[in-house]
Amino acid sequence: MHTRTLGRTGLEVSEVGLGAWAIGGDWGEVSETDAMATLHAAVDAGVTLIDTADVYGDGRSERLVGQLLRDRPEVDLVVATKAGRRLDPHEASGYDRTNLETFVDRSLTNLGVDQLDLVQLHCPPWETYYQRSTYEAMEAITAAGKVAHWGVSVEKVEEALKAITHPVVETVQVIFNAFRQRPAELLFREAAARDVGILARVPLASGLLTGKMSAETTFAEDDHRNFNADGEAFDVGETFAGVPFEVGLEAVERIRAILGDGADTDAMVSFALRWILSFDAVSTVIPGAKRPEQAMANAAVSGEGPLRGDHLPRVKAVYDELIAPHVHHRW
Repeated sequence: MHTRTLGRTGLEVSEVGLGAWAIGGDWGEVSETDAMATLHAAVDAGVTLIDTADVYGDGRSERLVGQLLRDRPEVDLVVATKAGRRLDPHEASGYDRTNLETFVDRSLTNLGVDQLDLVQLHCPPWETYYQRSTYEAMEAITAAGKVAHWGVSVEKVEEALKAITHPVVETVQVIFNAFRQRPAELLFREAAARDVGILARVPLASGLLTGKMSAETTFAEDDHRNFNADGEAFDVGETFAGVPFEVGLEAVERIRAILGDGADTDAMVSFALRWILSFDAVSTVIPGAKRPEQAMANAAVSGEGPLRGDHLPRVKAVYDELIAPHVHHRW
């Protein structure tokens, strides 16, 4: 497993991390036994960064990661969690010190730690990014010793560009994959100039880029690929990266042809993750996993290195023709 520095946090993290949304909820049922086996498999494969949130399974994901921390004290793990989506209503005015510190305290309890490594504002309303009081609250909570580093998890590139003008923001988590290429333009340049770490989420476009889906694929009722297909529950960009399912299937076959028509799921997953890691601005990519073998396969991609030859421009051509008209202007 190769490592990269997470911006000016100075933290050295595995370039392939683990997204712990799936073990918390919204991806179908995952037993506690399977969840813990998946977490341990990821660590065994060299993963040192785990991304979670206080709302994943209403804290279940954080509690499972907390158990991992107790089980594996010999491993220097970095846990990135998120705060803000517990607000009801979810409004910018709620991103104040009182609420943020309440959420931080709950995460400290869930994870069983004295200080959180990294807390990311969890896709707050756009007005939040222009609210000086929110950044002051983050600074005050850091001064209190409860949080080591702060970042933002954003929906839109413009939100990230505003957030990183504030020194307390050391990382940005953003959707970045072969179907969401806009961050590679201005955001990555500005982040590099400010030494801001980048966490790339939704790397497989909710499974589309694995190449194992078809027009006949169905999803469980408690899977967001079912209940959020049109953005009914949260931003539609989080589901299939905002790409219409049928369009995504066509684009996947175009990408499969770049690898060779016989490319199987393992080859497609490896290609999708290596595409992301080909961008130096990315600190870590955080694919999710519900089973140990998924976590191990994702981690193994680190040893394969970035893409070479004409792969990047050929994927860009697929994006420009099929995908960009649906997503580029929105996020």
